[in-house]
Amino acid sequence: MSNRPDVVRTSTADLYDAHVLKNYGRPALTLVRGSGSHVWDDQGGKFLDFTSGIAVSALGHCHPHWVASVQRQAGELIHTSNLFRNPNQGELARRLVGYAGPGRVFFCNSGAEANEGLLKLARLHGATKAGGEEGKCYKVICAKSAFHGRTFGGMSATPQEKIQKGFRPLVPGFAFGELNNLASFEALIDDQTAAIFVETIQGEGGVNSATTEFLLGLRKLCNQHNLLLMLDEVQCGVGRTGKFFAYEHAGVRPDAIGMAKGLGGGFPIGAIWIGEKAADLFQPGMHGTTFGGTPLACAAALAVLDVIEKEKLMEQVSRASGSWIEALTELATDFPAQVLGVRGRGFMVGIQLASDPAPYVAALRDAGLLVPSAGGNVIRLLPPLNATADELASSVEILRSVFVAKK
Repeated sequence: MSNRPDVVRTSTADLYDAHVLKNYGRPALTLVRGSGSHVWDDQGGKFLDFTSGIAVSALGHCHPHWVASVQRQAGELIHTSNLFRNPNQGELARRLVGYAGPGRVFFCNSGAEANEGLLKLARLHGATKAGGEEGKCYKVICAKSAFHGRTFGGMSATPQEKIQKGFRPLVPGFAFGELNNLASFEALIDDQTAAIFVETIQGEGGVNSATTEFLLGLRKLCNQHNLLLMLDEVQCGVGRTGKFFAYEHAGVRPDAIGMAKGLGGGFPIGAIWIGEKAADLFQPGMHGTTFGGTPLACAAALAVLDVIEKEKLMEQVSRASGSWIEALTELATDFPAQVLGVRGRGFMVGIQLASDPAPYVAALRDAGLLVPSAGGNVIRLLPPLNATADELASSVEILRSVFVAKK
């Protein structure tokens, strides 16, 4: 006699209401299928997806090469743990070093974990600066409006009340300067400082770009004071700005990089690259992960790199984004009471509104365009790297129709 309860067919909405933790304010939308830059809901509705899983679906949905690579690897070997080597992890590390420069790579599962690894790296560097004494040199200087994840280290590096509220006391050892105000960062440096840690382009904070002058100035400060320059490229990396890493536009070289999101094209994977200066700070037993860098995760990431390179997607982003951003900027001219400005680079763009973006996000969704919001009353546009010119133009027309309706 089976003790299984009778199977009751229940709607997805009811299942969420009954069993899923209520930490997201989700709209009444259930997505069931994706292809390219579009997704479909369970009612047959079609949407242009410029959320891209929050900059994760770099190749759009179900790219044939990505799907074939993941399917093939799933039939060969999925998981081994990091107690053993696997060929995909070694090859992926080689290719990432090719983009970032001489150094070493550690694989994890997410951007938050990548950033947590960087914060641990800063502690190791600080202890080295202090002659091996722990707790003497551990401060990390970050930027106001930053977002580095929701682990305790990541939250502590994220000076936003909505992120930190309810979870204090946080991890000590963080100070915050103004993005693009080099003097404010320099004023915070003291004998306790181990590293400077910033997003090259702040995503959650409102699509705020670090300027070339600011990044070069941080590099100079870190050289002068023996600090690590650590860059969070979790959202803006992996080709999203037209270069593999967003910091490349400034011609700066960091000491360590956190990456994730678009790296796996939809499969969870994160990574940290550490340059030769600090790569030997981590020794056996100091850091680890069970799931990081599995054969399957690395196969997904290798497929993403294959497509980016073979289809010349970084060149496409550079070529297509100029006219797209120009068309988006015209919206600020045409609707000055609603649109305060447009900013960003490549396929990572923010439209700053004069009011709460939530009603606009909902109206855009009703009109067939999916976009996320960000801090500072900003709508983010994060199309797949292979979005077509027609799809980019369609996004502008949908935006225009919503601004006209709300005028």
